[in-house]
Amino acid sequence: MADSQNLAPTLNSIWQPQPTADGSFTFFSPEFGETFHSLGGARQEAFEKFAIATDLPRKAQASHLRLLDICYGLGYNTAAALEVIWQHNPTCQVTVIGLELDLRVPQAALAVMPPWSASVQAILEGLAQQQQVSTPQCQAQLFIGDARQTIQDLVRQGFQADAIFLDPFSPQRCPQLWTVEFLSLVAQCLAPEGHLATYCRAAAVRAALQAAGLHLGTLPIAAPQHSHEWAQGTVARWQADQLIPLSLMEQEHLQTRAGIPYRDPHLRDSAETIRSRRQAEQQASHRESTSRWRHRWGIT
Repeated sequence: MADSQNLAPTLNSIWQPQPTADGSFTFFSPEFGETFHSLGGARQEAFEKFAIATDLPRKAQASHLRLLDICYGLGYNTAAALEVIWQHNPTCQVTVIGLELDLRVPQAALAVMPPWSASVQAILEGLAQQQQVSTPQCQAQLFIGDARQTIQDLVRQGFQADAIFLDPFSPQRCPQLWTVEFLSLVAQCLAPEGHLATYCRAAAVRAALQAAGLHLGTLPIAAPQHSHEWAQGTVARWQADQLIPLSLMEQEHLQTRAGIPYRDPHLRDSAETIRSRRQAEQQASHRESTSRWRHRWGIT
């Protein structure tokens, strides 16, 4: 385990808290050039795009659930999931595995946490400070390091999650965690009746999930205001039931050059190498251009 004393939060010098529309805060990552959450509402996003999208209100009726939070970050997705589960079934026992690159992020997040319940707050604090928590209701562990490596340990252990939260930075900024090879390992950690949810609707990511053998569903936007707002994420399962099918437009998107996935054969290439490899494959492809697809569907 990393020494938490040597990774003490340097909140002001590394991440400035960014207010979001629902009153909760997120961080901006200088390394990736993006915020950790949607500025439309960090807390709301955790509930809608992850906890609710993975059907946790219904799943909570089980006696035990397992969660896998990839790119744990500030811990919001885990927190929202626990709140939903215990709201619907206070006796449900939950196992949580979080994968995070930088321990300083969850540690710094303790200073800007939204008002979670006391039991959930205690779990977030325990994960940030000791990287593990053990209570009668929750067994949780946070693995620090490159998720491409830590996911392999979970596969070897046969870990199976009822819900997987896939929440890296965008594919353009962090292609390492959106490749066919990485998502194939993630899929191996999904239980037969489980749900995987991500905010990402990119055709390259959806194609990689399909290559892993998963069925795809869309996460629709309640009231889209513009033509380019056709979905707010993706849900994937081993079975096609319980999913909102992709629209014809989304299905055709997968067949364009945008649907050529990222690849990382040995799970150790740099972001630049992964991007360049995909770009070369796109340039050599005879698929329809994404711009032509956008024009055909009136997407501006």
